[in-house]
Amino acid sequence: MRRNIQTMQSRVASLGARLRPHVKTAKCIPIARMQQAAGAAGITVSTLKEAEQFFDAGFDDILYAVCVTPNKLDTVLDLLRRGCRLKVVVDSVTGAQAVARKSQAAGIAIPTVIEIDTDGHRAGVKPEAEVLIDIGRALHDGGAQLYGVMTHAGASYAENTTAGLQRIAEQERSLCVRAAERLRAAGLPCPEVSVGSTPTALSARSLEGVTEVRAGVYVFHDLVMCNVGVCTPQDVALSVLATVIGHHVEKGWVLVDAGWMAMSRDRGTQAQAVDWGYGAVCQVDGSLMPDWLMSGANQEHGIVSRRDGAIPGDLAQVFPIGSQLRLLPNHACATAAQFSDYRVLGPDAEPRTWERFNGW
Repeated sequence: MRRNIQTMQSRVASLGARLRPHVKTAKCIPIARMQQAAGAAGITVSTLKEAEQFFDAGFDDILYAVCVTPNKLDTVLDLLRRGCRLKVVVDSVTGAQAVARKSQAAGIAIPTVIEIDTDGHRAGVKPEAEVLIDIGRALHDGGAQLYGVMTHAGASYAENTTAGLQRIAEQERSLCVRAAERLRAAGLPCPEVSVGSTPTALSARSLEGVTEVRAGVYVFHDLVMCNVGVCTPQDVALSVLATVIGHHVEKGWVLVDAGWMAMSRDRGTQAQAVDWGYGAVCQVDGSLMPDWLMSGANQEHGIVSRRDGAIPGDLAQVFPIGSQLRLLPNHACATAAQFSDYRVLGPDAEPRTWERFNGW
């Protein structure tokens, strides 16, 4: 995990931008402090509960990177009044007007970022759309603070080549910068240009015009990122420790006490070149067993079997009842969300526990 943190920090800094890590992956104060100590400037969150938790822990520069709705603006104002430098996101005139009205009523210009759609993956307004300027004016003229533009290249998760990742990274950069240029040309302020995803952050060749990069899952990495090509299984810092509880010798199954309640139902590798089922199988020391995977999952039972479907004759000897395995997740954010804390292992300290929080 420390290596992952340093790699991302060094990468973004070398391209002349700030790193604003997305803390939704770990939702853990000690981990965010490690990212901050490495040089991160501010954090990104996906819920206002995260914003409150991290602000209470001393993080005061926060981007809430999901389009804000009117019913959440009182919480936003509470955080701003308490000294949090919180930024919110909109991608519509309606959303911008709601923020502007609340800003006027409260006498506080809510810092607001416009989300830009650079790949058709999710939310945001197209960089060349006329409504972009309308949103900017609704914010700036209506009493809010037009803080900048942001985008997330979710389409990068579908890539698996260096050329493809570099293409998406440049598309993300250039189109978000273009949106900022259009706002400025219309006489509107746009000081910040925020881009990022783990694949594009690790693949970009230029960040010209970009002020900050957001990435999250890099802190742990996962099997989806392995398939995308920005890490290897040896870089995955999160695993679920499972115990062998039985066998179906005739089926070639090893049963473990970790089902989808432990690993999550995320099957993100199913559509990729290498399908890892519900997770990759490692020995307790983290050594990958590439011929094995978690092929099935019930609520509390996991099924480990050979990738080729072979039925070994020595199954119970290779995986005796009571022995333990480490399972690497498809999607680190989803697997981590199944738990209330992390058991932290490292060469320089005794095992310890770090709390995380869940919910909205």
